[in-house]
This record gives sequence, C-alpha cells and structure tokens, in this order.
Amino acid sequence: MATFRAEVFQNEFLPDGGTDVHAIVTVTAEGVGGAVTADGGVAEVVMIDTSGSMTGPTLEAAKHAAQVALDHIPDGTWFAIVSGSHVAQRVFPYPNARVAIVQMEPGARAEAKRAVAALKATGGTAMSTWLRLADQIFATQPAATQRHAILLTDGKNESEPREQLTAAIRDVTGRFQCDARGVGQHWQVDELREISTALLGTVELIADPADIADDFRALLAASLARGVADAQLRVWTPQGGQVLFVRQVAPTVEDLTARRTDITPLVGAYPTGAWADESRDYHVAVRVPSRTVGNEQLAARVQIAVGDEVLASGLVKAAWSDDASLTARISPEVAHYTGQAELADAIQEGLAAKAAGDEATATVKLGRAVQLAAETGNEEATSKLRRVVDIEDEEHGTVRLKRGASRLDEMALDTASTKTTRVRR
Repeated sequence: MATFRAEVFQNEFLPDGGTDVHAIVTVTAEGVGGAVTADGGVAEVVMIDTSGSMTGPTLEAAKHAAQVALDHIPDGTWFAIVSGSHVAQRVFPYPNARVAIVQMEPGARAEAKRAVAALKATGGTAMSTWLRLADQIFATQPAATQRHAILLTDGKNESEPREQLTAAIRDVTGRFQCDARGVGQHWQVDELREISTALLGTVELIADPADIADDFRALLAASLARGVADAQLRVWTPQGGQVLFVRQVAPTVEDLTARRTDITPLVGAYPTGAWADESRDYHVAVRVPSRTVGNEQLAARVQIAVGDEVLASGLVKAAWSDDASLTARISPEVAHYTGQAELADAIQEGLAAKAAGDEATATVKLGRAVQLAAETGNEEATSKLRRVVDIEDEEHGTVRLKRGASRLDEMALDTASTKTTRVRR
C-alpha cells in the first residue's frame, strides 16, 4: 500500500513587520508498486513525427524505437500509435477500426509493429493536431485513469501559428501526462518544453537517432513504475493569507502556481501527476498579515492528497521576533533551491539572448549561471556550461562565449536547465 510523508524545512522566524514565509516541503512516496495494467487502468499513446524532415535514418530509428516500445508495453495496457505531420492520423488501431485504442496482447502487438513499419515521412509539422488526437483517443477509455504519452519530433512546429499549439496544450492540460523528445538539432526546445511543462512530463534532447530506442524503453519503464495515477499538493492558508507561489524544485524546476484549483476559499490544489517510489521537493511561499513580536501562527498547511484522501501533511509556521540572530537566518534548503530556480532562468535567458545576437546579455546571464551552478553544486550544469562558454572565474561568474559552440551543446544545456541537484542535508 502506498504511503506518503511530508517534511518541512524553513526558518519560521520573521522580523517585526515581516509577512513572507518560505518553506521547502519534501514529499516522499513509498510502497507505491507499479501501475496495474491488468485491470485496464493504464493507457499509453506514442506520437511519432512523420513529417518530411524525418525522411531517412531518423524515421527508421524512430520506427525501430516504437517497435521496441511495443515489446515493453505489458499485456492489458491500452495503447495506440499516432503518426504526426501537418495532420495527425491514428495508425494503430488502424484508421478504419471501430475502436480508437486497444488492450495490448500478442496479436495486437504484432499488428501494431506492422503498422509502424509502414510509416512514411511526408508533409509539415502541426503538433496541436497530434495532442488533440491523443486526447480524443484517451477519452474513449474513461476507465484508464493513468494516461501517458510520448511525443517524438525532429523539427519545428512550422505548419501552424504558435498560438494554435498553445491553445491545444491548454485544452488538453490535466487530461494526460506527456514526455517530449527532440531528436537531432532542428527542433525548438521552448516548444517541447511548453508541452512537457503543462503536461507534467519531461523534455530531453536525443542527439543520435540510434539512442531513441533506449530512451523510449526508459520512458515506458518510468511510466509503468508509477502506481499512483495522480496526486495533488494542497496548500491551506489562513484568512488574510496569500500563496505567493508553489514550485516543484526537485528533481526539476516546475512552476505550479498558475495551475491552482480552489478546493475551498482557503485551500488550493496543485497537480503533481503520477508517482512511483520517489521523493520530490516543493518550494511554497506565502504571505500572511504581520503580527507583533512574540506572536506565532500557522502560515500554511501543505498536504498530499490522492482523490479525496489526504495521505500526508506538513505545517509551515511563522513566529515574529526581535532577535536578529533568528530572523536573519536563511534556511539552507530555501537558499539552495532559490539558487537552482535562478540558475534555470539564467541559462534559458542567456541562450535566448545569444540566439538573438545579444552577446553582452548572453555573457552576463551565462556568467551568472556558472556562478550559481558552482554555488549550488550543480556539476551537470557546470559541465554543460563549459561546452558553451569559456570560464575564467567560476566564483565571480566571469566567462567568454565559446566561439564555435555547437547547436547540440546549446540544446543539451537548455533542456537540462531545469534539472536540479538535491540539497545536502
């Protein structure tokens, strides 16, 4: 049986007149077990880019990867395959089938492999149609409460306005989770990040098409390890209180603030998606009315809930003091993850400036990223930054843009920008 626990790390002391309270809440799930596919509660949809740019080895590698993925989808799992170009088409179950999704069994697996083998590359790229078709397919099986999709592309979303993709993402948000993968160097990181962030998934670069199969295998293993289909982080604040933000800060930075739904006027719920046996950290910031020195109050109650059942709870406190040695302390956990969030922003803003030809801003931002990566012990970020900038002084963030840095190195840095290191306790 799945169990959750919540731990709160903060400095609860505020100076006279202080109002803002920050805390890191670590939520840990244990005993979750894998997704139960035999009862039809799990569904997988694989979306493969079949636009003209996929012609050749990339499409062949994607087809091989999809066939490998089919071998790793357990019997009983609902599944479908979507071919995506400037339009989306269901290729399995076949377009003339009476059902949009079927349960995996040996015969279906063999037929799906034949359908994948027949894929051909043609046309443009309109990912909104892929997402909407996946949503329609999932909707035909309401009993499948755990819904996961993989989206693979090698190109830009060039056959429709960006607003059309954004609208589709908005419309399908909350209906399924989606991991997005870009192969090669001609796709846009920000496009796939918009998809994966809204749909509580991940975005990664696959530099070599030969690696697609291993990535698909790992994605399915991770998806099928999630025995809890959906959980919410609930935050209660007192009358007069205000939630400033709620962010997941480990293992990746994801801002959940705008995803709030009201349970009551004082309680908001934030989606966290499906869970395996794992631990995640959340940065919760609230504002409460100031009270006089010597007073204490509960600033927030943070809970993890599955359905209507609350499985764990942590308390965020506030205490007003005139002792500067107490009020001046910054929680190590809060400081660490504040730096990690700033690191992600600095990398993304620096790369965007570089792409726009603003080398001065790019140098400043990426220099700050180098400094933050060192301060927070994010060795992966430092390693990837070294491929884009020459570091002269890590402590002060003095860098020079590396001439001839490859597009793939920049994309690897961009996609990894939201990955964080856990705070050392």
